[in-house]
Amino acid sequence: MSKVLNIRSRRPAAGPGAVAAAVVLGGSLLAAAPADAAPARPFGTVITPSGVNERQYPSTDSSVRGFLKYRSQVGLKCKVRAQNIGGNQIWYLLRDEQVWVSAKYVDNTGSVKLCKDVQRSPLNDTEQSKTAMG
Repeated sequence: MSKVLNIRSRRPAAGPGAVAAAVVLGGSLLAAAPADAAPARPFGTVITPSGVNERQYPSTDSSVRGFLKYRSQVGLKCKVRAQNIGGNQIWYLLRDEQVWVSAKYVDNTGSVKLCKDVQRSPLNDTEQSKTAMG
């Protein structure tokens, strides 16, 4: 025969006033954000203490165009798969400069689109390009 234990919580129950305040507060927070707010633009933070080189192209064979120090934050425009650096093939194109950094050394925040989806040429949408063969 099993006994059922009646355990009472020592936590006070939320009264109707607390629930109403939470509903009003939550509603005002939702109303504060515009419905068509633009999504946050992705950025990256340098995570290696030695910093990272900015390259002309997504490869270590490419010339160095600059340097980012540890914990530097930069805007990321898009990403490509290129030279494998320590098991990571992703390279980011910076938003404010035409330079690349390896994702091995940069932690991204936000969604970074592929460059093919961001950098579209007006030639991509012509009838000739749509029907081109070979």
